[in-house]
Amino acid sequence: MMAWLNLTGGWLTGLDPKTWACMHRIHHQYSDTKDDPHSPVQLGIMGVWIGQYKAYLRIQEALLKGDSRMTSIVADIPFNVGFVNRKNLSWLPYLLHGALAFFITQSLGSFWAGAGYFLGIMGHPIQGWMVNALAHRFGSRNFEIKDNSRNNHLVALFVFGEGFQNNHHHYPDRAKFSVKWNEFDPGYLLCLVAESLGILKINRKHI
Repeated sequence: MMAWLNLTGGWLTGLDPKTWACMHRIHHQYSDTKDDPHSPVQLGIMGVWIGQYKAYLRIQEALLKGDSRMTSIVADIPFNVGFVNRKNLSWLPYLLHGALAFFITQSLGSFWAGAGYFLGIMGHPIQGWMVNALAHRFGSRNFEIKDNSRNNHLVALFVFGEGFQNNHHHYPDRAKFSVKWNEFDPGYLLCLVAESLGILKINRKHI
């Protein structure tokens, strides 16, 4: 699985897997404090949009320089920052998926089909903002924990369950975001399908 992520992760979304993992772990460690890379408590709801991008670039640069403060956080991930990011070619995945979106548009005669494909694959800045900003400001809480994470059903609907941030922050190593019957978590269903195909193995702790 790790080798697969190293080879394909950056091409699937344009995001480097190791950099993203490092930023996500920092977010959990310092959630909604001044050291959180993307908290609406610190940056405001709209400030998260730019804040998460700047934090990602800072963390990636630190990893490329071998900064021990960052490399120690992801020391268990046995690969480096991906080739496209090491070589400043992070625009290539966007070009690739833009070309595929154009092909879909021309083949089906539908602009919206191509746009839907491109935004679904490369819309992570929007999705990340929804989760990091809205699901840390609006919603309910199943667990009283120190940060401001919330369970936002609308965000969860658009981002395959990840809007259940309060659940996720209470059980950060749990593959399933939902804990109640009325919390729809299609992302976990995809994980079950992937596991049945031998692509991954689910950690069933707390499930």
